[in-house]
Amino acid sequence: MKVHRWKTISAFVAAVALTIGAPPSVVSAARVESTSSSASDLTRLPLTDRHLTKHEKANLAVVLRAYHAGEGNVLDAQGFMNLFAHDGVLNGIGGVEGQSTLRGEQLGGLITWMGTFLPDVHRELKQITVNGDIVSIQLSIQGTFLGAFDTPAGLVQPTGAKIDFPTADFWRLRNGKIEVFDCHIAFTTLYAQLGILPDYASATR
Repeated sequence: MKVHRWKTISAFVAAVALTIGAPPSVVSAARVESTSSSASDLTRLPLTDRHLTKHEKANLAVVLRAYHAGEGNVLDAQGFMNLFAHDGVLNGIGGVEGQSTLRGEQLGGLITWMGTFLPDVHRELKQITVNGDIVSIQLSIQGTFLGAFDTPAGLVQPTGAKIDFPTADFWRLRNGKIEVFDCHIAFTTLYAQLGILPDYASATR
């Protein structure tokens, strides 16, 4: 497998942030009406505490709909955006100061970006904790590297490799809408599985 290198990590994640932040050009016609795992069926979910209040169940249902919108067979950018409050934000993608917060039309970019190189993307929820208006989730993002991955040095061509990298998500809701979504992706693991490695020699010059 060809190994790709980037000169600076900050330049690479900045490009990722800008790519995600672009408004979605194509929105799936599929609508988010249900999730494969409903908040009402707590036995099927990896909850740390199954004794949720009605309010907590409602918040969890919103978050599950957000994940459903990002599934490879759905990719509903508009449905994902509709779950956010009018001033809702997504933090964490890119990890670059001033470029890691998405708002408004940018929010759907997370869905379209992931679907470009992992068209069969799936999020495997490992552990869910609900505490009032806060939903914390440990998960793995999985898929097959079937689409080109854009980098500052050009496109990394797909290899068909199976991708599986850890992620930690933190959601804060208000009045049934997502107010803040903090998404922390293990980019180092993702890049390694895509065949992209940092150029340490250039970084020390």
